[in-house]
Parts: sequence; structure tokens; C-alpha cells
Amino acid sequence: MRAVVIYESMYGNTHLIADAIAEGLRSYGEATVVAVGAADAPAVEGADVLVVGGPTHAHGMSRPTTRQGAVTAGRKPEAGLMIEPGADGEGVREWLESLGRLDQKAAAFDTRVDLPVALTGHASKGIAKRLQHHGATLIAEPHSFLVTKQDRLEPHEEERARAWGAELGRTLVAEHATA
Repeated sequence: MRAVVIYESMYGNTHLIADAIAEGLRSYGEATVVAVGAADAPAVEGADVLVVGGPTHAHGMSRPTTRQGAVTAGRKPEAGLMIEPGADGEGVREWLESLGRLDQKAAAFDTRVDLPVALTGHASKGIAKRLQHHGATLIAEPHSFLVTKQDRLEPHEEERARAWGAELGRTLVAEHATA
């Protein structure tokens, strides 16, 4: 099994989650982590599964304006945040719009503030819909990982992400065994 985990990240939280998901997937095969800005056709060709995620902004996937706002907010000295390289570049939304037909299995995740979904929304739902629109077959429900209001991962979220990655790997191996 070959998995590619594609992520968009502003302050590093979604990047950490992507790395943890890949760790879980590696129990069942090869897993590569790719920033969305580097997710060109060769990066995803031959993957058995694409796992795609990004931060939740304004109830869904980020847009150029919300990314720029996040970068501006993160650069304030009082924020105490590190801005990910490429944070103000292309996001998952634009990457998904540029895709052609996908024949892979897929899963979607996001990071969002630890509040009720009715207040925050979740980017993973939109990511999942767009993956399906391009022909991918979802192997799991969209999944959220939580951050604090101070833009830090909640405790144990990386562990949850590793476990989810392992669950995705088990699902793929089981599907392959029955095929």
C-alpha cells in the first residue's frame, strides 16, 4: 500500500497531524507527507490512497483572503506563532479545483477550534465532497482534529491522528485482501 498525505497548514498544527496520520499508515505500507504547494502530479501518481487535510477557516476550507488573514494574525509578536512556509500560497481548495480524474481511495481531515461544529464548521466535509467529485472513493468519514483558541493542538490529538492513520491502513489492507 502506498499512501500520500497532502496537507495545508498555517501555524504547523495541520502539518503535525499530517505527519502523525502518516506514522499510523506506515504500519501498513509506505506513506509520504506532501505540503499542498508541492502536491504535483508525480507526487500523487501511483498512490493507493490520498489523505487530504487543511485548517478550517470561516466554516470551511481556507480561501486566499482567510489564509492572508491568518498569516497577518500569526505574525503579530503577541501571537507567539510560527508561520508555515507557503502558508499564504495555494491551499487545498485551489489544489482540489486543479485536479483531473482521481481513481484512488481517499480520506479527508481538518483541524479546527475545539468548539461545536455548528460554530466552527469543518473543512474536511468540503474536502471529502471535492475528492468524490473527482472520482475518489472515500474509505472513512471526514475527520477533525482539535486546536485551542490559542492555535495550539489540544493534548493527545497527535495520538488520535496516528490511531486514525492506522485505522485507514487497516481498512485498505482489509479491502485489498478481499478484492
